[in-house]
Amino acid sequence: MEKKRIVFFIYQMGAGGAARTLLNILNNIDQSKFIPTLVTLNYDGNYEKYLNPDIAFIKLKTKRLRSAIFPLAKVIRQEKADIVFSTIPNYNTIAILGNLVSFTHAKNIVREAAYLGGTPQADFKLRMYGLLYTFSKRVIALSHGVKHNIISRYKVKKDKIEVIYNPVDMKKIQTSIETGKFNEEHKAIFNGNEKVIITAGRLVEDKDQQTLIKAFAKVRAKMNVKLVILGEGKLEADLKELAKSLNLQDDIHFLGFQENPYIYFSQADVFVLTSKREGFGHVLAEALAAGAPVVSTKAEPGAVEVLNHGEFGLMCEIGNEQEIAEKIMQALTWSEAERNHVIEKGLERVETFHAETIVKQYEKVFLETLERNE
Repeated sequence: MEKKRIVFFIYQMGAGGAARTLLNILNNIDQSKFIPTLVTLNYDGNYEKYLNPDIAFIKLKTKRLRSAIFPLAKVIRQEKADIVFSTIPNYNTIAILGNLVSFTHAKNIVREAAYLGGTPQADFKLRMYGLLYTFSKRVIALSHGVKHNIISRYKVKKDKIEVIYNPVDMKKIQTSIETGKFNEEHKAIFNGNEKVIITAGRLVEDKDQQTLIKAFAKVRAKMNVKLVILGEGKLEADLKELAKSLNLQDDIHFLGFQENPYIYFSQADVFVLTSKREGFGHVLAEALAAGAPVVSTKAEPGAVEVLNHGEFGLMCEIGNEQEIAEKIMQALTWSEAERNHVIEKGLERVETFHAETIVKQYEKVFLETLERNE
């Protein structure tokens, strides 16, 4: 079989979940069947160093998304692409337009990673994306809830949408835990007698770390605990001020973005996610893979699907600091046998999202899309 050429397009290989997903697909794709090429704008991203060296990587000579249409079209022509794959609505727009003006036979496949919309203005914007997606042959939704949202708000036909969960690179996580090292200044956090609660994510409104800090205050009043927050974002100063107002500045540790968060997850006593909504909840799957018990809000649709309505982790109502505190204390007071059972179940669950399994699902969609005369 002649190898199929796929151009993967994203803004940059930054620290976000979309870049991590593309990295996992690219590093695990069957190169006996596909020739992948990664295309980004002219930025340096945190994940670039982890890209397998045999993957072609092209940076367009622009940092403006709208200016990328014609340079991307040129790459599509030069690479003789069969498929142009992209993720996130703004980038999908450029990928589709770039493909249209390439005047080639390449087919677009777009991926939707978030549960968007909810206001008239936002829903109208999604409808415009949906109209543009008529030029795409397939739409990948990363959860069943996201698929439903694409149908109801984007108005995309359901038979055009495939659900494929995020790939979790189990080998990389285990290697990162076994060979990784803490930053020297962070070792003391995990070497004390206190229990360690950890969370990770952008410091933005949707992740609702404010509620986590308030819940932590209730736990701290009853137990000897610390809270570790991994991530960066515009709310960092506000969150630090909240911690100070609750007299918790010595008990809450803001450690910023960590290239290897898995070693931190593996050493924590519980991982907590307090998001208001999650398209998938990739970090939950990674925490389970790192052997951390999980407490999460019922952030729809992703967190609910990853944890299967509480089968693989404790779940609580969004914004309910009292219930979150109670679930955290429940997890921190499990017996060793109870804790080990929860960890084993989590590891079984995350096998569903194993990168090798998920990438095979992507490959199937790629080949089926090319086989169809549409």
